[in-house]
Formats: sequence, C-alpha cells, structure tokens
Amino acid sequence: MSVGAVPAFRIGIWPLPGWLAAAALIVGTAVLGGALGGLAKPLFVLGCAALGWYAWQQGAASHLQSMLVLFAFAPFVRRVVDLSAGFDQSGLLLIGPMLAILAPAPGLLRLLNSSRGPSPVMVPLLVVGGCVAYATALSIMQADWMSAASGALKWTAPLIYAAALIAHADRDEMVQAAAPAFLIILPIIGIYGIFQYVDPPSWDIYWMQLASIPSVGQPVPYGVRTFSTMNGPASFATFTAIGLIVVCFSRLRWELLLLVCPAAFALLLSSYRTAWISLAVGILFCLLFNTTRRKAGFILVGTVAVVVLAATLTPFGDMISDRFASLGEGAKDGSAQERMDEFVTLWNMPDSSLIGSGFTTTDVGSAGAMPVDGMIVACWLMMGIVVGLVCLTALVWAALTTLWVAWQDGGAEAIVIGALGCGALVQLPLANITSGENGFFFWTFAVLLSSAPRFLHGGDAETIS
Repeated sequence: MSVGAVPAFRIGIWPLPGWLAAAALIVGTAVLGGALGGLAKPLFVLGCAALGWYAWQQGAASHLQSMLVLFAFAPFVRRVVDLSAGFDQSGLLLIGPMLAILAPAPGLLRLLNSSRGPSPVMVPLLVVGGCVAYATALSIMQADWMSAASGALKWTAPLIYAAALIAHADRDEMVQAAAPAFLIILPIIGIYGIFQYVDPPSWDIYWMQLASIPSVGQPVPYGVRTFSTMNGPASFATFTAIGLIVVCFSRLRWELLLLVCPAAFALLLSSYRTAWISLAVGILFCLLFNTTRRKAGFILVGTVAVVVLAATLTPFGDMISDRFASLGEGAKDGSAQERMDEFVTLWNMPDSSLIGSGFTTTDVGSAGAMPVDGMIVACWLMMGIVVGLVCLTALVWAALTTLWVAWQDGGAEAIVIGALGCGALVQLPLANITSGENGFFFWTFAVLLSSAPRFLHGGDAETIS
C-alpha cells in the first residue's frame, strides 16, 4: 500500500504485503461465505489469526495497515455471511480482528520478563489491564463465563497491541504507514456509506432488523444512521474521524485529499455528533502549532465547505441541519438527557455501584435496560466507583501524555497523534473508546505517540518480533 512518500517496510522473504493478504481474506470470505455457510465464520477467525502472525513478520507498519483493513471490513463480511448462513447474535466472525492484533503477544511477554522490564510509558496500559482483570473476576464470580471471556478479550487485546507498538514501533513510520492505508480505505467506506443511507443493501437490512442496536436507525432509505462497512455509527464515525486527521495532516499530495470527500459526507450521515466534535477539536489543536497551522486553516475551511454543501445541496440536507442545530440545545437535547439519567440511575443503585457488576450487562435493546454511554458510566458500572476512578485516571493520563509530548516535540507526526489524543479526551465522557474496535483505535493512535523511541525511551526501541 504505497501512496506518496512512505518508508520501506521490512518484507524480507514475505512477498505478499500484509494489507493485500487482508484484502484477499475479506473478499474471499464475502464471495464464498454463501457457499460455505456457517463454516465461513470459524475459517475467517482462523484466517485472521494467521494473517496477524504473517503481517507481524513484515514489521509493525505492515501489521498496522493489515489491521486497519480487517477492522474496517470484518463487520461487512459478518453481515454478508449472516444473510446466507443465518443471524449470529454472538458475532463470532468479529473475534477474528481481535485475535489478529494479539500476534505480537509472545514477543511482548519475553520483553516483560527481561531484566529491563516494561517501559514507564506502559504504566497506564498496565493500570487499565489490572482494572480489566478486576471486572473479569466480577463476571466470573457471577458464573457469567461468556461475558467474562468476551469482555476480557475486547478490553485486553488492544492494550497488548499498544504495548507491543510502544516497545517495538517508530511513531513517525507508523503514522506515515497509516496515511496511505486510510487514503485507500476511506473512499471505499465513504461511498458505501452514502449508498447505504440512500438505499441500504439486503444484508444491512437483515442485520438491522435482528440486531438489538437502536442507534443504527431504521432499515429504510434515508432512515439509516450510516455505519458503512463497520459495526455501528459510533465505530464508523470514530474510524473516519481518525482517518481524516491522519490523511489530511500527512505528507501526501494535496490533490489526493479529494479522495476522502465521500468519507466526510458519510461521516455527516452517521449523525454521530461525538465524532464530529472530536474531529473539530483535533483540527483546532493543529492550529496551535506553526508546523501544521497553515494546513489546519485550509482543512478547517474545507470542512466548513463540506458541511455547507451537504446541508444545502443534498437530499439529506435537512437531517444534517437539524442534527447540527441540536448541538446548541444543551439540556433540551434527548441524548444529553439520557446520559444524565444514566448517572442518576447509577447513583441510586445499591452496593453494586461501589464494587461494580463486571462485564455482565443487559442488552441495551431490551426493554427497560439502561444504555451505557461514555467511559465514566462504563467504568462505574463495570468496576465500581473506586476501581472505575482508577481506570479513568489511567485513560486520561494516557491521552494527556500525547498532548504533552506533541507540545514538546513539535513534529508533524507528533502533532497528528496529539490531535487524536485531544479528540479522545472529548470522546471519553460521551462514548466507549476502549473496548473492541474502538479500543483498537484509541490505544493504537491516541497512545501511539508514546512509542517515539528517541524522545521517551532515550534510545532505540526494543525489538520483540
């Protein structure tokens, strides 16, 4: 995946780039899924695990590109396969990308057992890992083994991957590798997202009818809250916002930025205001630095132009205008009121609010079930007040580190990751940013700045492959 000036990656005896192998796995499963039926799901999971190991042999940058492809398109494959094989409530196929990012785990264990021990910048990851272990234990004590296993995997796998990148990867190389990957992925998911909003495909309609996710809207034309190829509006919008910042502030040629315009339109159709705000905050953060100020000014003007065009010259302009208008409603906004009600419900709970309920939570699609929005509510509910506050402190610590190092470093790549860390701070009280695919996005990009070996390690990064 090579567009613009990207460092050469360690390929060695591995002739097929990892991202191309990931694309082949995605396309092959989507095409053959109908014929394979239910067998396609375990085969895809095993294929992802093999792909993770294969891509890691090519280097951290190649592995990151492969993982971006997997996380962007695996939910789409799941829906295509479910249409022919039957709806899978457990989402077995989605385990594949989580296993793929565990490929560096064996080498990381060797590093942790070495005489040097873990780097100090890994402390927030270790603290969050301890809190996850506590929540897992709570689920096990309730004999909810499935929730314990699922929650532990979704929270821990991104932590392990981020720790491996901190120990092994070079920040600038990783950012420059992510930019061309996003440049190819964003147009695809953007165009698909627009068509999905106008005329949702049969596999998306089938999934929306059976999945208990009210936030995806209605399975009718102009009724979908765009989630494109991903698992929901939140994950799609978060992925797109991150990708837009990485691409727009990369060293790619200016004319190539036109390719991401469909993704920007699709981001608006997701109606996910949290990602809109995080994107705006990230751009404003880049305005603070001489290195990126000029580009940030142009991008800010371009962003406003896209919003104006979408709101005035498209069939869905009224929806976008109304959604933007709701940003100024404050306490009158229904979503904001729901979030306040969640805090009231938690405060009025019995002793379980002190010790937490683990990963054993009620399906939010069930009648009367309390939704879980934001990391404050999630940590409080799963880990209790005390351990939840410890977890939140570590998350804020990790995100604030990106801002501090961006300010000290001043390089373009450092500023990009600082902008993502700033956006993550905005999302933290409003969305779940540490579990599953959102955890992969947060820990990989918002915390990747800590992997700058010369600045924070005082020398070359460890090699753990």
